[in-house]
Amino acid sequence: MNPAKTILITGCSSGIGLCCARGLRERGYRVFATARRPKDVESLRAEGFESFRLDLADSASIHQAADGVLEATGGQLYALFNNGAYGQAGALEDLSREALREQFETNLFGTHELTNRVIPAMRRQGYGRIVQNSSLLGFVALAYRGAYNASKYALEGLSDTLRLELAGSGVYVSLIEPGPILSRFRDNSLATYRKHVDSERSVHRDKYLATEERLQKPGAAVPFTLGPEAVLKKLILALEAKRPKARYYVTFPTYLFRGLKRILPDPALDWVLRRI
Repeated sequence: MNPAKTILITGCSSGIGLCCARGLRERGYRVFATARRPKDVESLRAEGFESFRLDLADSASIHQAADGVLEATGGQLYALFNNGAYGQAGALEDLSREALREQFETNLFGTHELTNRVIPAMRRQGYGRIVQNSSLLGFVALAYRGAYNASKYALEGLSDTLRLELAGSGVYVSLIEPGPILSRFRDNSLATYRKHVDSERSVHRDKYLATEERLQKPGAAVPFTLGPEAVLKKLILALEAKRPKARYYVTFPTYLFRGLKRILPDPALDWVLRRI
């Protein structure tokens, strides 16, 4: 197998991760598909993937998975797609320090730890691609998404810095910024929301009732939602372009709000965002 076709992907139990794992395998990549739960790892292996358990909130799991991949490839790895993440819903005043810590452990700290684990191999071989799955909410904020907003804003800053520090190494860093994508993301958000938010005692109770209804609604909950294949298309560009872009936008809302953020003053942009 050509080492230039190896990729490690996090969060492959469903949605974007699983779609990208399947799509890249069809394209000739040797895909190492990881997931947090053992039953999902078994499902991936049954589908023919080389799969490891990788929980981004667990350092031992990160090290074991990264070491397992590098051992299987003889110490070489072309690409890492940091896709694993979840969204903690709730007003910031209702979220504890523990809730924010859990959000950052998965969405930022674990991602950072895994990335640092594979960078030395990429530096030694003189090439590599690190692709971060960020979000529209990595550059604009929405109410009741503060913990997720903060984790994705932080991921963007981390990635921009890493891109500067890896300049000249042959290792490129790109961000993919999706808007709404069909996945199990809402199911996971609902579970963590119920874990950390006491909606009955909150001044935001009425808003939470609407949030719960939206999170449990089947199908696309917001306009312009696309399937995970839209992310796969941009991931292929980030992996195969001679000089990949720093950012790839996915879905109309991402393009729209990138433009609005450039031209609108903060009060005007806030007015728009409050109405979403």
